[in-house]
Amino acid sequence: MSSRRVRAAVVQAGACPFDTAATVDKAVSLIRRCGERGIELAVFPEAFVGGYPKGITFGAVVGARRPEGRDWFARYHAAAIEVPGPETAALAEACAAARLHAVIGVIERDGGTLYCTALILGADGTLLAKHRKLMPTAAERLVWGYGDGSTLPVVDTPHGRLGAVICWENYMPMLRMAMYAQQVQIYAAPTADDRETWLPSMRMIALEGRCFVLSACQVVRRDAYPADYPCELGNDPAQLLMRGGSCIVGPLGDVRVAPQFDAEAILEAELDLDDIVRGKYDFDVVGHYARPDIFRLEVCDAARPPVAFGAAPPAPPR
Repeated sequence: MSSRRVRAAVVQAGACPFDTAATVDKAVSLIRRCGERGIELAVFPEAFVGGYPKGITFGAVVGARRPEGRDWFARYHAAAIEVPGPETAALAEACAAARLHAVIGVIERDGGTLYCTALILGADGTLLAKHRKLMPTAAERLVWGYGDGSTLPVVDTPHGRLGAVICWENYMPMLRMAMYAQQVQIYAAPTADDRETWLPSMRMIALEGRCFVLSACQVVRRDAYPADYPCELGNDPAQLLMRGGSCIVGPLGDVRVAPQFDAEAILEAELDLDDIVRGKYDFDVVGHYARPDIFRLEVCDAARPPVAFGAAPPAPPR
């Protein structure tokens, strides 16, 4: 059996919150560094471009919103990007120059709503797909909208079938099943979760889906945020608000790249896609290990806009 191998990496780096141009420049530089190292696929953290608003309340309490919270939302909205747009074009151009595919988390602006989005960029300089986080977690729901089934892509690449699931979406069993049903081979999991419990979660998903799991988390200190940022977690400039913990896991749950903490790094591994077939020998959750006579998942993959123009008129009364 011929071996199909890909050099992959998780990019553990911090954004420049509320400074989108600087963050895009940093992402372009990191993509270039990956290309110089011969990396063919790179996964960046959740909300890398646009920033993860760690520790801020946006002035919200039950039943009221403070004016200063609205001001911070306006600043956060201004730091978000449109997809597609000039920032995605710059990132795609960098991927083409480096000849690599990338998954990168962004905060996407669509009208007055923000989405936590993962972009899938091709080595040919194209935006292949995007995934909007279906379920923002806890206080994230104050500032991020909900994605729908129209952005659950798994795309073909020369390095296997690639998809992305963001942070705690990974704890949604039916979403995972939808990815497995699309025969995902490289499962990107950009995250903001830097806890010790994250690695066992990624190992379970790799075992369940018999796929490679690549998870990237930021390393970012308090002083990366604006000086007047109202962080509820403390204001020590050296305090780590996110500490990394990125990892790469093989299809049998084996840790190919162990989590590192407290420092930026490009963590890489060579992946043999034939390990996926070897893993499915005794477990294929959407194949020979499924029981469709008992369990069935239905997925709506259509966009669900709140207003639909051009809809058919109602039938006249009889």
